[in-house]
Amino acid sequence: MAQTVFSGIQPSGTTTIGNYIGAIKQFVRLQHAYECYFCIVDLHAITVPQNPEELRENIKKLAALYLACGIDPKKATLFIQSEVPAHAQAGWIMQCISYVGELERMTQYKDKAQKHGESIPAGLLSYPPLMAADILLYETDFVPVGEDQKQHLELTRDLAERFNKKYENIFKIPDIILPEKGARIMSLQDPTKKMSKSDANRKAFISLLDEPKQIEKKIKSAVTDSEGIIRYDKERKPGISNLLVIYSALSGQPIPDLEKRYEGKGYGEFKADLAEVIIRELRPIQEKYYEIIDSPKLDDILAEGAERANAKASRMLRKIENALGLGRNR
Repeated sequence: MAQTVFSGIQPSGTTTIGNYIGAIKQFVRLQHAYECYFCIVDLHAITVPQNPEELRENIKKLAALYLACGIDPKKATLFIQSEVPAHAQAGWIMQCISYVGELERMTQYKDKAQKHGESIPAGLLSYPPLMAADILLYETDFVPVGEDQKQHLELTRDLAERFNKKYENIFKIPDIILPEKGARIMSLQDPTKKMSKSDANRKAFISLLDEPKQIEKKIKSAVTDSEGIIRYDKERKPGISNLLVIYSALSGQPIPDLEKRYEGKGYGEFKADLAEVIIRELRPIQEKYYEIIDSPKLDDILAEGAERANAKASRMLRKIENALGLGRNR
């Protein structure tokens, strides 16, 4: 049997080239070699307040973008998290075997909690156990995630091992897959921070649906430095280094080759060429997206995906419940 891959993206805000390079582009390649479950993790999105209509629209947009980027529903299972009740049920169980201390040590929790003062949503704390449930329900072998999620995957492994030792050895211990290039795409305006689709500064990220003129303007205004030399140096030249990573990931050209190609040339020419590379990569994705977004096929694909995911996740949930002694013996 093929090994299993699981991963998910939140439908909050706009899908960026950071999501594309760090995740979706990798998903397209993996679907040909593994049994893949790709999830729109809408339950994770509500750990912070969401506008219901915007959330519903973002779920639909993200599903269409998955398909437009090359996810094949005949090869991979694409579904919405909240349409598979086992995720919430197993998430509660994972919370019950988690320790408050280990959840409070999660870097993302500490970063996000600071923004809420004393009114910290409990969902921010319990986000990692739900993520663990997402992964473990599918007997997952590999999880393709960005570097910022490595700590959460390590917790998933710890929770799986804890459950296996305390109750019954039913969980696989998943491994992480990081993309070879562009595991962490940084903000165009603050290259010391990860590119975020929720960034208030629209110039900080490029959306997969940005028009060519928008892309050109955003790349032109991207923060670099005063040295004027196109050279990769993450510590001293984070801005131009980030742009080189994007260029390399989308063009397939190694960064050293790009450094040689632009030796003696200015940032203006480099940025103009990078904008064209991005536009060329996104054009077919955008064309397919607009074909899919209002098609009845989109609902059919998501319904079929939810049915397949429900069948798989429900079987594992029964194993979990039996191991814990929940319900009647089944």
